[in-house]
Amino acid sequence: MGPIVEGLIKLQRIENRLRAVKTKLARSRRSVLFQENQLRTLQNGLEAKQEEIKMTRIQADRLELELKEHDEHITKLRNQLNLARTNKEYSAILTELNTAKADDSKLEGQVLDLMKNLEADQAECGEIQKQIDEQKVKVEQVRKEMESKAAEYEKEIDVIQAEWDQAAKDLPKEALNIFNRVAETYDGEALAAIEQTDENTSSYSCGGCFMGLPAEMVNILSTKDEILRCSNCTRILYLKKSGPE
Repeated sequence: MGPIVEGLIKLQRIENRLRAVKTKLARSRRSVLFQENQLRTLQNGLEAKQEEIKMTRIQADRLELELKEHDEHITKLRNQLNLARTNKEYSAILTELNTAKADDSKLEGQVLDLMKNLEADQAECGEIQKQIDEQKVKVEQVRKEMESKAAEYEKEIDVIQAEWDQAAKDLPKEALNIFNRVAETYDGEALAAIEQTDENTSSYSCGGCFMGLPAEMVNILSTKDEILRCSNCTRILYLKKSGPE
């Protein structure tokens, strides 16, 4: 391999480091977004519960008004009962009174149930508010940690980016363009080593997609400084060195 392929291999190493730090930076920022989303979920839950309480109160007020009207009607029936002149009239009023009392008791039960629900919902609101207050503290803690880490990551990115720019200057424009296009397709992995699949035969494959490669490619890369790409995944191919890199 010649200086162009060697330069691409060097650029690939820098690209990997650069993307690794950028990933850490993005993950750090996402941690804040995650905590903010948790806070937003709690706030939405509190708003929904408060709206539920509001509707329950409206329903309770309506039933209490209805209960008041029932009580007034029962009082009226009792007065009529005392003024009844015949057994038939007395019996009719008494039947209506008993029915009104039964309805009244049912309404009282419904109001009582609503009051219990209100009490439970208000307690739940208090618990959610407590969670919101705790989550706000957590969001601020995570944000401060993220800002500190982000500053470090950004400095590291600037240093590595300077290395990348310097390494890119030594490459022909066409080679650099190919590298960038393939890197965008494979999350930075623009190069793939040629793997020998069988030591006893000249069988080779792409280290990126494992598609078989002709032995001629190995011969070309061994003797010439050319950019060869896998016909299947389009990665730039290179030969691995026998010793440690």
